[in-house]
Amino acid sequence: MTAILASYELDPDIRNINNEQLKALSTKLGVSNISLLVKTADDIIVARSSDPSEIGLSTRGMGFWYVAFLELFAGQQVSVDQGQSLQHFWSGPFEYSTSNPEYIDKWGYYYDGTRNYIIDPFVRSTAVSDYVKIMSPDEIIRESKAVNPGILEITGINPKTFGATSMLPDGVDPKNTKLRNRPIQYGTYTYGNVAEDKAAIREALNKGEPVTLDTKVMGKRVLKSFIPIERPEAADYVISVVMDYQAISSVIREQLFNNITTSVLLLIIFLLASYVLAGVVTRPIQDILAKVNDVAKGKFEPPLTVSSRDELGQLAQRINAMTSHLLQHTNRLGQTLEENRAVKEHLESVINGTSDAIHTVDMEGRIISTNRAFEDLYGWGAEDALVKPPYLVPATVQQQESIRLQQLKDGASLPPVETVRLKRDGSLVEVSVSSSVIRDEEGQPQSVVHVSRDMTERNRIEELLRRSEKLTTVGQLAAGVAHEIRNPLTTLRGFLQLQQEKKVLVPLHIDLMLSELDRINMIVSEFLILAKPQAVHFQQRDLRHIVGDVISLLDSQAHLFGIEFTTHFLGVPAMVHCEENQLKQVFINVIKCD
Repeated sequence: MTAILASYELDPDIRNINNEQLKALSTKLGVSNISLLVKTADDIIVARSSDPSEIGLSTRGMGFWYVAFLELFAGQQVSVDQGQSLQHFWSGPFEYSTSNPEYIDKWGYYYDGTRNYIIDPFVRSTAVSDYVKIMSPDEIIRESKAVNPGILEITGINPKTFGATSMLPDGVDPKNTKLRNRPIQYGTYTYGNVAEDKAAIREALNKGEPVTLDTKVMGKRVLKSFIPIERPEAADYVISVVMDYQAISSVIREQLFNNITTSVLLLIIFLLASYVLAGVVTRPIQDILAKVNDVAKGKFEPPLTVSSRDELGQLAQRINAMTSHLLQHTNRLGQTLEENRAVKEHLESVINGTSDAIHTVDMEGRIISTNRAFEDLYGWGAEDALVKPPYLVPATVQQQESIRLQQLKDGASLPPVETVRLKRDGSLVEVSVSSSVIRDEEGQPQSVVHVSRDMTERNRIEELLRRSEKLTTVGQLAAGVAHEIRNPLTTLRGFLQLQQEKKVLVPLHIDLMLSELDRINMIVSEFLILAKPQAVHFQQRDLRHIVGDVISLLDSQAHLFGIEFTTHFLGVPAMVHCEENQLKQVFINVIKCD
């Protein structure tokens, strides 16, 4: 904010700005100083400043700061890892002042592209109230050592420059004096061994966990711990903590003595308590254990007797309650078992007494149960069917049966179907089969029950009824057929007498006589269809021809009753998939209906 406010106060051309203006502006804005940086041919330097010691300082040797300044002058957002970057603005980390290393400064750099310089306001540590108490690691170390006298030294170590050839034994490095590159970033390095410590620092960084050394420094036995500190946005560093071994060992000895004393006292108390409680606890536990063994053997009486009101007494009461419930459930299970046995015997007697053949198959098609009627109908005994699964479904209806079973598994409810099955001797039997699926509690199919009824006798009776109906129809059609045949016979007789008298064969008369003979043959063929059974054979037939044949057969009988047929057929075929003779019977029954 200070940099932006300063941009409002300052002229865009640095030539119109002097150091006194900057000094007054820094006081007005509440910062330590304000410097203005300009770009030269090969460097970026401080051209104006409220602090005269800053004027002329170069930034080329400042590493990532110099890169940041170049990016600001180019109008780019600063991309270096250290510091914070915003549009037109970049703030560097805390660092020792270049002009006076006694101070620590915090800078901010602003360049909006409309001026020929970078605005650099900064705050010095002396301007912050209680800065040392708030920010100084040395103050924190001093407070820590005051709390714990066993701590001899705490040191913040920069692993990149620690142990360099320019570093002195006390950790001071004349070549690396900045906060970012000093070997000792804070604290002191009195109890040090550079070679030993450098190896420990490398090990701690590689492992990512603290490394402790038990060593002697300056004639004193010490414990040195090197703790790696990982920083995602900055370089890692290591904290070294040196503790007096004597102070640690005295604390350990005191703690060990206290632990041993406490353990001995607790052991004595435990042994005494165990001896006293053994007699009190063991006897009820033995009684409870004996009762549990009796329950496991099925002996529920007598109940357990424990007079105490503690946890064992409550446990005994729960065991008695559990035993009582188990006794009740056992009695109920016994009754239920007897009832189930009676129901099972009743169902078996009903199933074996029914005249319908019943058998159950699993989902793989294996027979798992049958009744007596199954053996009578198919010739397979129950034991034979279980040992050697019979082949009941002929190949001709195998596909139909597979489709039906799949529909049942899918949850469909299907009516009985009339089909054929194979007996043990290989003969076919006509049956009506009703099937249903037995499912488990989760609704998954487990088995299929098939109930078969022998339909042979019923089908024979139905066939006799159909034949009787045909004979009735034949009797009714007899008069009409006789009349229909008499007409072409009269025509034939007349032509034959005429040719006999004239002793001449007339080709036209011969054609007419042959036509009449064909008509007689057709009438007799249609009549025979009704007089004898025909094999069922479905084919594609034209309804126009079927109806025309029926009308020709009934035409003579219709004339006897004063009826005349009039037909109107379409010009295109009316094809149906049917059994022609049976469909003719249907049309005859419909036309003759009163």
